[in-house]
Amino acid sequence: MAKYPKFLMEHFQNPRNVGEIPDADGVGTVGNASCGDIMQMFIKVNGDKIVEAKFKTFGCGAAIATSSILTERIKGMTVDEALKISDETSREVLSQLPKEKVPCFTLAMDALKLAIEECRCKLAGIHDKGGFDSTKLEKD
Repeated sequence: MAKYPKFLMEHFQNPRNVGEIPDADGVGTVGNASCGDIMQMFIKVNGDKIVEAKFKTFGCGAAIATSSILTERIKGMTVDEALKISDETSREVLSQLPKEKVPCFTLAMDALKLAIEECRCKLAGIHDKGGFDSTKLEKD
């Protein structure tokens, strides 16, 4: 069994921001077929700031911990700052994860990127609650 640093164990044993946001501005859902992890990231945005972030993760301890860490970090950030968080947080988190658990953090970042993409599409009027509306795309 891999030995995890204290802060990762704390986020696994007491994850923050677990659950969903019913009226989320963006939801990203990803999965890893090789290990079976499934993650959903929910974000609520006010202006360009992420004011709330939650997650639902079915997976190993590292998947839960990295989802918790990511949601904690992005609250209060602008959407653009959240997209860049991978550089700073990757060094901190990935350097302490066992090599085989690195995809857990990558999966959490992918879920966040999809949530942000959905949020931006909604704001641009490309994606409404009724589904994708191709008539709102620019025509060549």
